[in-house]
Amino acid sequence: MEFVIGIVIVVAVVVILIYNSFITKRNAVKFAFAGIDVQLKKRFDLVPKLVSTVKAYMQHERETLERITALRTKAVAQGTPPSEQLRIYDQLTPVIHGIVAQVEDYPQLRASEQFLLLQRNLSEVEEQLSAARRAYNAAVMEYNTATQVFPSNLFASMFGFKSMESFSIASAERVTPHVKDLVP
Repeated sequence: MEFVIGIVIVVAVVVILIYNSFITKRNAVKFAFAGIDVQLKKRFDLVPKLVSTVKAYMQHERETLERITALRTKAVAQGTPPSEQLRIYDQLTPVIHGIVAQVEDYPQLRASEQFLLLQRNLSEVEEQLSAARRAYNAAVMEYNTATQVFPSNLFASMFGFKSMESFSIASAERVTPHVKDLVP
């Protein structure tokens, strides 16, 4: 009888440890996604400043600003699921890079101290965003591995833990762009 009670206690402890491990890994994914959000917020705050600086020089600034504003609003809307936010961020990145590429046509803007500072800040934010995406993908990989390997996969399905989506880029972004293609 004591042996059976001992086995039940050991199984219960293992189940609790596995369950808590899933919770910890899921929270790590949420935390890593929040890190992406922090960097995107910094970028979202920086982009309007960049656009307003560039605005005096660009011919189609209104269209670009409207697109950035629409994407920004959609991304930060309450209830937007993380997978949709990732897709929106994918759409925003080329627009921002397009602004920077178009500056080549305006030498007086390129020489502007304010623009150079904004451009440097944008580069730093992009690097930090890239690091946050890598951290998110690492957390997702660890979580997904735990939901797929035996025997924890049995408990994952029993407790409703499902695989999560990693951050990935569109196939068009996998190709190295040529500068001549970026400048209108």
